[in-house]
Amino acid sequence: MNTLGERLHYVRKMKGYTQNALADAIGVSRGVIFNLEKNKTAPQAIVINAICQILGINRQWLLTGEGEMEGSEKDHAQSGRILKELYEFVGELSEDEQLYLLDTAKAMKQRLGHRQGTDFSNTL
Repeated sequence: MNTLGERLHYVRKMKGYTQNALADAIGVSRGVIFNLEKNKTAPQAIVINAICQILGINRQWLLTGEGEMEGSEKDHAQSGRILKELYEFVGELSEDEQLYLLDTAKAMKQRLGHRQGTDFSNTL
């Protein structure tokens, strides 16, 4: 399995999910899953995190093929809580507010990553 798409297809089938079921579980359209499996689109971090949380797999393995496929329950529980809280919070905002928040988060990640020389995702 050389690509993210191949790994996603494999683990989705292994865990008994259809593309529709996985898409519904993470709140995206089936086309998002289809395009990821066909390597047609670059994955968004929030989608990858949600997929890993639902399927119980290691994010690094899905992205690169490195490490163990199965993730630790502690990591998934924390990611799940964070994603749920973010989803609920953002769902209460208007589309303009959501876009502003996304732009702000991207700018913050860039500034913090540059200043600290670390990956922002590890600071949570």
